[in-house]
Amino acid sequence: MALPAQYVQLSPALFIANLVLFLLGVVLILVGVLWGKFAGAWTFLYPMPGHSMGIWDNDAAALFMVGLLLIGTGFLLLYLDVARALIGEYGSLAHALGWPQLFLGKGKYGPPPTVVASTMVLIVNTIGIVSGASILLMMLINLYFPRFTIDPLLAKNLIYFFGHVFINATIYMAVIAVYEILPRYTQRPWPSNRVFLAAFTASTVLVIFIYPHHLLMDFAMPRWMLIMGQVISYLNGLPVLVVTMYGALTIIYRSGIKWDMASGLLLLSMFGWAAGVIPAIVDGTIVINHVMHNTLWVPGHFHTYLLLGMIAMVFGFMYYLANGSRHVRAGMLDRLSFWAFAAAGMGFTFAFLYGGLSSVPRRYAVHLPEWLAYDRIASVFAAVVIAAALVFVAHFASRLRTARGGAT
Repeated sequence: MALPAQYVQLSPALFIANLVLFLLGVVLILVGVLWGKFAGAWTFLYPMPGHSMGIWDNDAAALFMVGLLLIGTGFLLLYLDVARALIGEYGSLAHALGWPQLFLGKGKYGPPPTVVASTMVLIVNTIGIVSGASILLMMLINLYFPRFTIDPLLAKNLIYFFGHVFINATIYMAVIAVYEILPRYTQRPWPSNRVFLAAFTASTVLVIFIYPHHLLMDFAMPRWMLIMGQVISYLNGLPVLVVTMYGALTIIYRSGIKWDMASGLLLLSMFGWAAGVIPAIVDGTIVINHVMHNTLWVPGHFHTYLLLGMIAMVFGFMYYLANGSRHVRAGMLDRLSFWAFAAAGMGFTFAFLYGGLSSVPRRYAVHLPEWLAYDRIASVFAAVVIAAALVFVAHFASRLRTARGGAT
């Protein structure tokens, strides 16, 4: 999440603290997984971390969970600083979400889209991180004091709530690049009208309540929560996606935009986000979910909107920074890498989706010979995606060195 200085002033020290805590947390997670052989994945459902059947010990599980806690602490510090700045500038988070304009008709437009999106992410991810930290602390105590027990269903709810909110928030953080950069290329404003404000207000609520669609197999869950998760699964991604897609196409249409790597990747991200939502909605249907949820269909849908959506937004932002916030005609290697990234990204995700359609399971350590064709095809596409991404990163790094050299 980025809030340019023209909106609010954030603390550089807290940005650095977030980065340091993030990197330290990643190191601890990698040590716990690669050295300690912790294999609980991000779900780490209770009581599995403390009952590994000898595959890992408690210290490895603790390293993983402490790493997650450090990452969450860094983000929480950042969000508290964002909250401080927004409240200082706009008076309250409700004002930063544009509620006076949305509900009281005070003015035609609300705060800038970047401010609205940042406020939404701040609210949902703060709640998610605090929930995740609470269950992580309880499970850490349980590792070394087994008599301290936890209700498994409560633990599962907290874990999936934290995880689902956090991964949803990534796309709403990254889409700020679209709201900030495309208007500069097209020389057209992106106003936060009432439809835009209503979409983000709706998503603020929906993101918090959608996670029970992961618990459809848990018969002990209250029925109303499962029904709620099912209904919201259909609604969650649509409000912000629709207004963002419509807004992007509106300001691009007949604008005379000069395409380069930054604007091209941002437009690709709109496609990736929209395309990834379709198999997600399909999987959210209960009769399909019962058959498809433990197949490669699921990583197919979230790789689509993460790889071709969120990651494309990040690369577009990187090119914008590397080009000094101005239009720069892409070179031949950049253009080839762009099309390779787009084509191989689609091939990679389609291989997952087709594997799911063919009932190839996910989370299996070993695949049967009948499934290996999907793995091999996806691996080729993945190699091309990595090669293209390395070109993007190398371009960014070279421009940073050039800018540093010029500054000295």
